[in-house]
Amino acid sequence: MLEICNLSFGYGSQPILRNINLTFRPGKLTAVIGPNATGKSTLLKCISGILRGQGNILIDGKNVKNLKAQDMANQISFLSQEGSGKPVLSVFEVVLLGKVHSLSLKVNDVEVNCVLKILRQLGIEDLASRNIGELSGGQRQMVFIALALVREPGILLLDEPTTSLDLSRELEMLELIKKLTITRNMTTVVTLHELDMAARFADEIVVLSNGEVYATGPPAAVLTSSMLRTVYQVKAAILQTSDGVSHVMAISSIKARRDKHVRKSD
Repeated sequence: MLEICNLSFGYGSQPILRNINLTFRPGKLTAVIGPNATGKSTLLKCISGILRGQGNILIDGKNVKNLKAQDMANQISFLSQEGSGKPVLSVFEVVLLGKVHSLSLKVNDVEVNCVLKILRQLGIEDLASRNIGELSGGQRQMVFIALALVREPGILLLDEPTTSLDLSRELEMLELIKKLTITRNMTTVVTLHELDMAARFADEIVVLSNGEVYATGPPAAVLTSSMLRTVYQVKAAILQTSDGVSHVMAISSIKARRDKHVRKSD
């Protein structure tokens, strides 16, 4: 279990996160949503140890401040928005590094099969021999997702994993992550902009607004017209699909409507 206790973080005098208290459970996929620059990426970076904030982060009751860097790396796999890979490596080699950490080591059949399996699951096995520098943005994103998953972490952190993916790939990738979260009993935290994707795949949704937790709970309880008006500044209707999943239908920007009203008044 992953627990965030009174976490705050800022750059100099500029606060980014304020008094964050959250619990993420194994076997559950949690989507973190909110407008741009509200602290979603910063939250994941603090959890992963890239950034150090005030407060405490606990993994199975153990404070990460007391864990060695290698122990953190063994437990947490983090895909940032700035996915990287040496352009001289093939797709297979990039993903393999998630298992062996160095291509100078002898690679066994188990590790090779793990890489091939995750490439097949993501539908990119045909890219295995391609140079990563030759791939499109969407193809590279799928490779970095494979790199995060092949480590078989206890905690999976994905920052905007749907970036550059077309709709079909988004659905395939999120369906696989949801399935692996359950079968591997992972604690999965994903930041998303697509609210409909969050509604369909998340067990829990966390809404961040101005660096604070505005709401947390099941999608149906969190995705409300009131929340969208307050946090996103949009007028929206919440519809239910035939399978009971919430669908957000944006109608208009409240700010745009307000500005238009002001211009008319002038």
